[in-house]
Amino acid sequence: MIPRARIAVNLFSLAWLLVFFTATVGAQELKKIKIGYPAVSYNQIHIWVAKDAGLFRKYGLDAELVFFRGGQLATQALVAGDPPIVNIGTVVQAGLQGFDVVLIAASETAYAYSVVALPAITQVEGLKGKKLGVSGFGSASHNAALIFLRKFNLEPNKDVTILVAGPTTDRLTAMGAGLIDATLLTPTEVVSAKKRGYPEIYDLLDMGVEIQGNGLATTRAYIKTNRPTVKAALKGYVEAIHYIHNNAEGTKAIVAKFLRGADPEILRAAHQGFVKLVAKKPYPTLKGIQFLLDQVANQFPQAKKAKPEQFVDLSLLQELEKEGFFTEMAKRYP
Repeated sequence: MIPRARIAVNLFSLAWLLVFFTATVGAQELKKIKIGYPAVSYNQIHIWVAKDAGLFRKYGLDAELVFFRGGQLATQALVAGDPPIVNIGTVVQAGLQGFDVVLIAASETAYAYSVVALPAITQVEGLKGKKLGVSGFGSASHNAALIFLRKFNLEPNKDVTILVAGPTTDRLTAMGAGLIDATLLTPTEVVSAKKRGYPEIYDLLDMGVEIQGNGLATTRAYIKTNRPTVKAALKGYVEAIHYIHNNAEGTKAIVAKFLRGADPEILRAAHQGFVKLVAKKPYPTLKGIQFLLDQVANQFPQAKKAKPEQFVDLSLLQELEKEGFFTEMAKRYP
């Protein structure tokens, strides 16, 4: 007869083997994927939260986040297929050039930028003859700059010179060195600019214009061959938005890892700015895409015949609706 003590030990060992085996199998089932983002900014925090709060992993993805210096580089990487999913605001321009890219969700339906300038410039009219810095040509900040200048009848590169000056920190440094006179910044970045003595002279939200900004983008080809993976990424993306709306302290703790050295004021601005602008059902705005098409028609004649629907694939969000995913999120994050 086997002693009871030995039976207990064997059962205990078997239990641990089962736990180890289950964990190992679970880890093996995770799909490795790269997901890109183009700015260390408040409008990317749902990507960070989805990663660090374990939401991508929750839906079966071992996601590696890849940072690109600006929307143009991120878009080029998406077109090349590495990474296959990127959070960007330049899908329309890429699509007009014939590239196979679509938005499957959107976190911005307006440009939440403010124009900050050197202390000597106190109003928009003072920008005439000056240099305005953007992160890159074709980036969201570049598109916003073009729309802003046209709003005030300032001709780009005639009345105001647009220069590529890199990410936010580089642009602020360029302002300090006198290389540019102004730039466009997001809510958290404005906090940093003001601390350096650069005043905010205009908030683009005051234009009241619906514009398609950042959103989760991929290609039709990737959706066709990897639909479950794309859907899993979208679930993590959507739950991250709900998490942010519901959990200010948890969000700020994660954001602090990416915005290194950010003080409480900046972390608070990041959370509040995101909650103010990002809808819990992140559908792209067809009206906002049409606005962009109208704006770039001179540069891209093909935009005159383009339809907003050709730049989006709403089927995945619609699937989540039918499956009750948003109802589940509302209960989990009241």
